Amino acid sequence: MEEILRRLAEQLGPVDGAPEALDGGITNRNFRVRFGGRDHVVRLCGRETELLGIDREAEREAGEAAHVAGVGPEVVAWLEDEGGCLVTAFVAGHTLEPADVRADLERVAGALRAVHHATRVHATFSPFRIGERYRALTLERGGELPALADDAADVARRIEDALPAFKPVLCHNDLLPANLLDDGDRLWIVDWEYAGMGDEFFDLANLAVNNGFDVHEDSELIEAYLGHCDEPELARLRLLRAASDYREGMWGCVQTVLSDIDFDFAGYAGEHLGRMLESDWEDWVDAAAA
Repeated sequence: MEEILRRLAEQLGPVDGAPEALDGGITNRNFRVRFGGRDHVVRLCGRETELLGIDREAEREAGEAAHVAGVGPEVVAWLEDEGGCLVTAFVAGHTLEPADVRADLERVAGALRAVHHATRVHATFSPFRIGERYRALTLERGGELPALADDAADVARRIEDALPAFKPVLCHNDLLPANLLDDGDRLWIVDWEYAGMGDEFFDLANLAVNNGFDVHEDSELIEAYLGHCDEPELARLRLLRAASDYREGMWGCVQTVLSDIDFDFAGYAGEHLGRMLESDWEDWVDAAAA
């Protein structure tokens, strides 16, 4: 850390005070550091995160694109040879809660539209391909898959077959409420490590499932995003909610063999795969195909 701070100070100005560890995140370590009279967030990338499908160069590209689009903090430095160290401007704001997201759908939808119209990045994202990758890697590393994993993989294949073709756009793909900040004037989206070119409706679905939306709130989100909500769009979102839980559950599986963090990854995997299988995905297959 000391050597990283020294190198960053050469670019950003002298360090003022001790780094302050920031809460949140179970893949990286994040610190608030003051360089040259300005607060920054220094992200020290976790071990073997490329195995999670994280492309750090794409993260940097997406962060820069989001900043140009007006929804992401400025990317000010990137040290690739230090295992990955990304530095962004610090945003003084509060993290949204699910109730905040529900209450501000127009602004959230506007932020996502800005992202989806932003500059392309070189990486792609599919919840189905990454779920398959997590499964294979878990087994390669000697891990055990939960009993639900086979059924979840079968459902994922049926969902993918039912979904319409789409034009890839820049997507965030990890829209937890903790990644949405409000500074009192602007809504910010942070943490772009899973960003890639993908289905805009996956971002909507990922946001919806991570914030506990019901079907009515899903339709309101689509209405805010598109200006209308027809049954095929709602069906597409409902199916991709299940796909989001599939990705999240398989992420928990692979973390049982990759991570040294004290966290119940097996329980996390079981929770999300169980929610996927218990969802109403079957009710929406025909409508999505239409």
